[in-house]
Amino acid sequence: MDGGGRLLRSIGGAGSGFLAEAHPRFASPFAVLSGKIAPAPPSQSRQRPAAGLSETIGTPRPGWGIALGLLLFGAVGLFGAVRGGEYATFVAQNGSPGDVVAKALGFSIRTIAISGLKELTPREILAGGGISPKLSLALLDPAALRERLRAIPLVKDVTIAKLFPHDLSISVTEREPVALWQNEGQVSLIAGDGVPIDAVHDDRFNALPFVVGADANARLDEYQALLKAAGSLQDKIRAGVLVGDRRWTLRMDSGIEVDLPEIGAAEAMTRLADIETRYRILEKDVVSVDLRIPGRITTRLSEDAAAQRAAALAKKPKAKANPA
Repeated sequence: MDGGGRLLRSIGGAGSGFLAEAHPRFASPFAVLSGKIAPAPPSQSRQRPAAGLSETIGTPRPGWGIALGLLLFGAVGLFGAVRGGEYATFVAQNGSPGDVVAKALGFSIRTIAISGLKELTPREILAGGGISPKLSLALLDPAALRERLRAIPLVKDVTIAKLFPHDLSISVTEREPVALWQNEGQVSLIAGDGVPIDAVHDDRFNALPFVVGADANARLDEYQALLKAAGSLQDKIRAGVLVGDRRWTLRMDSGIEVDLPEIGAAEAMTRLADIETRYRILEKDVVSVDLRIPGRITTRLSEDAAAQRAAALAKKPKAKANPA
């Protein structure tokens, strides 16, 4: 007893009773994580705490404290990795942590089947879609991939299918380029309605019809009609130049320019094809052929040809005047 006549109980004794009950709860999570089931310790009689003392209620259990501590340390470590650049390096080399886990679980992309390509290459599809071995099939977003691929100018539409566990199917519908259009020095692919598709980056489209000038793309139907009227001359036409948004001038492979009238251009083109078949005027030393005046053909000789013709005319004897 103390000086006030009260009976003292050992704090150590009360603490032993609290820990005896807390110990099984503290050990249980680790037993589950390790795959073992630990037997519960023998029950102990619980001692009533001394007057003025009470059992602590709401005190965090030791297991939760450790878990929260590990979570805190993990967050601090992740923050440090992000600030230090290690996380970005890891993602760049291996993909996102989610993709890494999904691939470890057996959902990597092993086969990619791409169909419907005409002008595009599989490499361009993979690059445009951002598809690489770092991605997993499980976390691949088909809608996002479809939008990335539709951003490729030649792609009109695309269908994506994930075939678990390892296969990805991509079906592409391409826009069909029908001509080349040059305006202000820029050469573009255009569709049948004249809408630009993409800038030309290589020579794989060189065989397409070629139109030049502002709004020449919008009058592609007219130019294609001229090519049809040209008959056998079509393969010798390199480009059609729209002049003043009114009429066409054709540039031949030989460098000769053919000026067509504003009205009746297709008929003039048919007439030129017939004359070429009979007289081969486009094989002569001329620089231009003018068909703008109905029923008349005017040619302009090259400088050398003009000089030779002038010299020949100078040597030609003049006709004598008749005597009075």
